Amino acid sequence: MPRNVEIKAKVADLEDLKARARILPGVNGTLLEQEDTFFNVPSGRLKLRQATGEKTMLIQYNRPDQQGPKLSDFNTAIVDDVESMKVLLTKALGIRGVVRKSRVLILLGQTRIHLDHVHDLGLFMELEVMLEDAQSVEDGRKIAEDIMSKLSIKKDDLVDCAYMDMILNGKYKFCIQNTGKKKKKYL
Repeated sequence: MPRNVEIKAKVADLEDLKARARILPGVNGTLLEQEDTFFNVPSGRLKLRQATGEKTMLIQYNRPDQQGPKLSDFNTAIVDDVESMKVLLTKALGIRGVVRKSRVLILLGQTRIHLDHVHDLGLFMELEVMLEDAQSVEDGRKIAEDIMSKLSIKKDDLVDCAYMDMILNGKYKFCIQNTGKKKKKYL
């Protein structure tokens, strides 16, 4: 099963972060318009991802809601008949919600840097360190923390919940994070 270590952070100035992130690998990245339809499942998450210029993917993953780098186990499948799959999953499971975002994807070694404008939520960045079979979660955390440092992402910027959860919890434009000291709301 593929694994990665992820972090998500709130961003105040996405253009500044894009400039800093593009310097690391020396590329501009790829702009993606994505729509993720989440379905009701008893554990983990299941989403159908549609993106401009990309194949539609069905993605199932398990990831804890916690601040900082966290392990995500996932499985993917390419979907050729998108509308039939969406109807089938909707009738079988029901739709949990939809997340729409404009994303700049920058590849840096084994790390995917996502610079996101999430519709109805705001500006965020994600790091996904794709782990090789021989790498530990700790190896992935070190890589993520090194990139966070290079991008000037502070621990106080980290958020502990998924975009879908923010929307479902009625937390439009903010997410509660736990910094270990007190709970903080982002506006």
